[in-house]
Amino acid sequence: MLKKVKLGIIGLGYIGQIHFKHSLALPNAEVIAVADISAKALSKARKTGIKHIYTDYESLLQRPDIDAVVIGLPTHLHLQCAEKAAEAHKHIFLEKPIARNVPEARKILTAARKYNVKLMVGYPLRFNDDFKQARKEIQAGFLGDVESAHATYISSGPFFHRAEGYSPVPVPEWWFDESLTGGGVLIDLGSHIINLLRWYFGEVTNIKGYFGHRFNLSFEDSAICIVKFNSGTTAIMNVGWYSQSYTLTLNLLGTVRSATIEHKPGSPILTAIQLLSTGNSKFYKPHMQELQHFLSCIIKDIPPSPSGEDGLKDLEVIEKAYKNQIVLQ
Repeated sequence: MLKKVKLGIIGLGYIGQIHFKHSLALPNAEVIAVADISAKALSKARKTGIKHIYTDYESLLQRPDIDAVVIGLPTHLHLQCAEKAAEAHKHIFLEKPIARNVPEARKILTAARKYNVKLMVGYPLRFNDDFKQARKEIQAGFLGDVESAHATYISSGPFFHRAEGYSPVPVPEWWFDESLTGGGVLIDLGSHIINLLRWYFGEVTNIKGYFGHRFNLSFEDSAICIVKFNSGTTAIMNVGWYSQSYTLTLNLLGTVRSATIEHKPGSPILTAIQLLSTGNSKFYKPHMQELQHFLSCIIKDIPPSPSGEDGLKDLEVIEKAYKNQIVLQ
């Protein structure tokens, strides 16, 4: 049995840097190599002691000493990279959304099955302690029957610079090309909420969505969806890219009692203390836990969750919402 999983990190952008940092800290992971097209990102990785640095991920995939890869590339590159990783017999942790559309997602699943590699899609909300506790309470009947759920996830999205240390950096241009992303805020933030609610309430039987275009772009920057689940629960999902104030809340309204969960960044001072003392912050703890789960599944040879099938089902729901648009005059 493996004691450590030897990793290759593909993509060192915003989310890739988070996974890279966590991979270095986890005791059952050993980062063998990284790949990115950014000389600056590769230079930073080299300073951590990583010896094998690549500007193309195909060279990384050829290494026989790598067991698994963490893919944090732009969405339009997921299919090609995941297929090549599976062909190279590497287990795959793939950032959400799994792909731009359902056909691409199905091809990724086909490749993973063909080459018998594990495929996990990154949904950190499932590893947040408060959201996990809410699921336990739902399953135990503590809330009674959950008649309705109201989920809100609002951020600045691609309309505000991302943080890199203490210096803001521009958001990559691909964020503004719908052909590369597969959609707007619904496929970005909405995929998190859909995956979480499916985990709570089962499969979606119907969904309708209203889409806003505050910034007059071809893709939606806000979406309000009504979602029906086979458990009988109805959810209202509100996601948007229009505020510099981060908001992520979930209200569960049951026949016995209700519950409210809020996920928010800590204060800058508290976050700085956490980073200095532990090398991590509470806000990003779920990202570390999801990666730990992926590694454990490889070591124990068990299926990871959320799976590639979960990623596919989330995209199927999103595509249905795009088709079932509500028009308000």
